[in-house]
Amino acid sequence: MSSISSLLAQLIRPEIQALHAYHIPPSSGFIKLDAMENPYSVPPALRDEIAVLVSASAINRYPDPNPQALKQQIRSLLKLGDGMEVLLGNGSDELIQLLAMAVNKPGATLLSVEPSFVMYKMIATFLGMRYVGVPLAANFSLDMSAMLAAIERDKPALIFLAYPNNPTGNPFSAADIKQIISVAPGLVVVDEAYYAFAEDSFIKHLADYPNLLVMRTFSKLGMAGLRLGFLAGNALWLNELEKLRLPYNVGVLPQLVAEKLLAHHEVLLAQAEQIKQDRSKLAQSLAEIPGVQVYPSAANFLLLRVARAKEIFEGLKQRGVLIKNLHGSHAMLQDCLRVTVGTPTENEAFLAALQDTITQLA
Repeated sequence: MSSISSLLAQLIRPEIQALHAYHIPPSSGFIKLDAMENPYSVPPALRDEIAVLVSASAINRYPDPNPQALKQQIRSLLKLGDGMEVLLGNGSDELIQLLAMAVNKPGATLLSVEPSFVMYKMIATFLGMRYVGVPLAANFSLDMSAMLAAIERDKPALIFLAYPNNPTGNPFSAADIKQIISVAPGLVVVDEAYYAFAEDSFIKHLADYPNLLVMRTFSKLGMAGLRLGFLAGNALWLNELEKLRLPYNVGVLPQLVAEKLLAHHEVLLAQAEQIKQDRSKLAQSLAEIPGVQVYPSAANFLLLRVARAKEIFEGLKQRGVLIKNLHGSHAMLQDCLRVTVGTPTENEAFLAALQDTITQLA
């Protein structure tokens, strides 16, 4: 019988063997500012209502395979027009995978920009799909000449554009995105994971472009633990994607809790407004630290560039603060770190730890 190592080499695709699993560092005991989560808890009265719902839930039964009440809530919040539908996913990652699976004919290409959300490229690799990453301009805006040339050359079946972009935080030009949608031969998915912290959305343009879909997740709005995302667009597209969605992909508890929280959507939006104010204060404080470059953000995090970023990242960990080290992840992110906007207390602790680390390294 062959050894396990020889069987692995024989059976596992080479591109999978070359991958590293998506690493999520342990965060227990840290001030956790690494994952773009909402730092504010659900208000106590609403928590009590959720507790009653959960205690009475039928977790011994499979979840509703097509939760119409929840989907109608989302349609109403988005003010979707006739012919438009929503498809629910286990976070946005599942939706990215469904989209890629659906269009992955032999030779099909998935295109995005770089640096951007790593799962676009990773999921293409999982599926054995050709991936093209177009570098952003030096200021992290879309390089339109490169984008249009890549679209003409590679004729992508699927394009993902994060709006605002992760990890850079900036929204791309809406006019540039519209031009990309207009010339793209395939689907264009505008990923609005950070919609609650931005000033614009492509939801209102869904009826204008037959090849446009908009993807969102509720993770950044305060439901990261629920793992709930959705795709919005023409029902003709979503009906095809429904064929690939695994049954019962959204559990009983995520459905119940999301319905309750969306019935109080104004509470979550008020928290998002607070985070935007906290973001402005944090950005201003960071800009006042010599040697720290802060990039404009329309998300709930800030990208900063600072010399000896890896050492500063480790110094922050030693002081009990966990952020994201982007140094080494992409050539354009040399000496870059990403910090999630926390509560004012968390932000002050991060700033003090950063100042102390920089002083010690000087």
